[in-house]
Amino acid sequence: MSSHQEIKHVNPLYADPKNPVLPKPGMELDLSRTALVVIDPQIDFLSPAGVTWPFFGESITENNTVENIGNLFAGAKKAGITVAVSPHYYYPTDHDWDFGGALEKLMHSIGMFDRKGPLTLEGFENSGADFLPEYKQYILDGKTIIASPHKIYGPETNDLALQLRKKGVSQIILAGMAANLCVESHLRELLEQGFEVAVVRDATAGPRAPEGDGYLAAIINYRFIANALWTTQETLAKLG
Repeated sequence: MSSHQEIKHVNPLYADPKNPVLPKPGMELDLSRTALVVIDPQIDFLSPAGVTWPFFGESITENNTVENIGNLFAGAKKAGITVAVSPHYYYPTDHDWDFGGALEKLMHSIGMFDRKGPLTLEGFENSGADFLPEYKQYILDGKTIIASPHKIYGPETNDLALQLRKKGVSQIILAGMAANLCVESHLRELLEQGFEVAVVRDATAGPRAPEGDGYLAAIINYRFIANALWTTQETLAKLG
């Protein structure tokens, strides 16, 4: 029998949760250098009126995502930490791109996050690209950082990292939409940029399609690569 045949097929990810194979990184918040970053808190993702609700609505409802994000906004404001939003907008010229991935093609075809242009707010209010109404009291308070738009999934194409660095932030509490897309892409890039990142697992949601469950895929990856994976309640307790 070869050495390959002698290997026992054991999946350590399904070990006793009280004795996990993967260690807990032990992230401890220092609120003086912590920011809450919420990705795409917009109508097209989080409202039944949004164009992606058929794909995301079930996961959003199960995770109580909308309320949990709202509670994080409120908790972060109460704690006095930096709050930033990384939005997603498409302008008419973006629809002339020569190529894109499957979801990019879908987003362009259904008019997701569409705006009239980068220098106008014509038709923006209450459109799919607008912020969810219940979050506007936090986002539009004159203190929240609204980064320039990211264009595909990650923050490589916007000024989020610069804005956070300029505020002395090195720890990030990450929430928003969508779990396996923009949230995971932001997580990966911000880690590479030297930030310590905790993801709030029930303040996000993912798509469900015949190809698979995007939320489940993201949660698995978060456990492997994030500095922490917390619930909303755990996060609020850490914010005091």
